[in-house]
Amino acid sequence: MTPRLFTPLVLTAVLLFLIGPFFIIVAASLSAGETLVFPPQGLSFRWIVKVFEVPSFRESFAMSMFLAIGGTFAALVLGVPAAYALSRYKLPFGETIRTIVSSPIIVPGIIVGLALLRYIVVPFGVGITAALFVAHTALVLPYAVRVVSASLNNLRSDMEEAAVLLGCSRLGAFFRVVLPNIRSGILAAFILGFVTSFNQVPVSLFLSGPGVRTLPIDMLSYMEITYDPSVAALSALLAFMSMAIVMLAERFLGFSRYV
Repeated sequence: MTPRLFTPLVLTAVLLFLIGPFFIIVAASLSAGETLVFPPQGLSFRWIVKVFEVPSFRESFAMSMFLAIGGTFAALVLGVPAAYALSRYKLPFGETIRTIVSSPIIVPGIIVGLALLRYIVVPFGVGITAALFVAHTALVLPYAVRVVSASLNNLRSDMEEAAVLLGCSRLGAFFRVVLPNIRSGILAAFILGFVTSFNQVPVSLFLSGPGVRTLPIDMLSYMEITYDPSVAALSALLAFMSMAIVMLAERFLGFSRYV
């Protein structure tokens, strides 16, 4: 087999491996049958409609949105100043700080969830919602720091120095010069954090409790008692939502420049 033919075949095989499960889920969500099967048994949109009729899905979706938006916003409030300090100043143990900040990405989510449950939630009696909020903020924080740092590295520092020389305070220069110029990076960090938090499973699995569950955990619980295609329909809708968010971010923000 010639290299010119081998390369397209390998590329096609990789693409099928990556996106094949997505097409299977979409096809299964359109099945007219009563159980989750592939190939689908007929064609029907009733399972997509049912997704919006399940009360637990609506409640857990609201919780996931709260955690994704609130946790990402909190991570940015903490991460933007941290990224600025790491990018603009030679801090003692700067690389060590970067490693510690990035640890939620490096450490498996199951370990993070178990550690939070064992050493914070149980000993201090932290509520479920508060524990989930703190956990999601901690998980998103590394993305906020890394993406905003990349944006700051692309911003010339002499622009800020010029503002200071013209009479602006350091804080004023940060809000009037730095923030407007890294706005796209902050928005990209928010979108990446939102998608990461919304789809988080391992940590949420340990910290969820009675009456308080995120949507991915609720989907797992739903499949334990019901095996109809509504879970596939919800999975397809969430996949399309994530794809739409990322595509819009790439179209208007140049998302690939920051991640």
